[in-house]
Amino acid sequence: MKTKDIIRNGLWDQNVVLAQILGMCPTMALTSTATNGLGMGLATTAVLVVSNMAVSSVRGVVTEQVRIPVFIAIIATIVTLVDLGLNAWMHDLYKVLGLYIALIVANCAILGRAEAFACKNGVLASGADGLFMGLGFTAALTSIGVVREIIGSGTLFSQASLLLGPHFAFLETRVLPGYGGTLMMILPPGGFLTLGLLLALRKRIEMRRDASRACGAVTQPSHCGA
Repeated sequence: MKTKDIIRNGLWDQNVVLAQILGMCPTMALTSTATNGLGMGLATTAVLVVSNMAVSSVRGVVTEQVRIPVFIAIIATIVTLVDLGLNAWMHDLYKVLGLYIALIVANCAILGRAEAFACKNGVLASGADGLFMGLGFTAALTSIGVVREIIGSGTLFSQASLLLGPHFAFLETRVLPGYGGTLMMILPPGGFLTLGLLLALRKRIEMRRDASRACGAVTQPSHCGA
């Protein structure tokens, strides 16, 4: 697979959240703020990259019958290391995300990429697939978090310094001064509502793109709709 196809699949065509509708637990639970979504997305990206490369490196010695248990053991080991690392070096953030970091093991996207891509491709290609799948996942979670946080509390990247360090405290912004917020948007119903709107937006973009391609394929431009 070409690099541009790997990038496009990860960021758009096979986006974990917006196309495959996977990883709904962290999507709903950790996007009440953009910072939480970004943190969970980056942690998942790290696991995706390393697990994809690890699975690809052992694909020639793992038999068909035991591949799933082996893949899960590899993923669980990597998640444990990420969990311990966050606890050691980003403890304040760990107190927010810690419960959900362990659940990355059960994220269907991780095992899905190992099964669909990593066990069939080389180490570098598998690492690239994990990277861009993770970045697409991160972008989706952060986008949902941005919408929910602004409408829910009028802020943006609240507690960003916990994730990125004190030098990034300038990202913590009150977008709507004096705005009391809408409680529903920072509760689970707000996550479903925001996700539904983003899915509708993606579908609209896809429809317009398909219509544009169909229009370009018509030999007589007058046949194209507005």
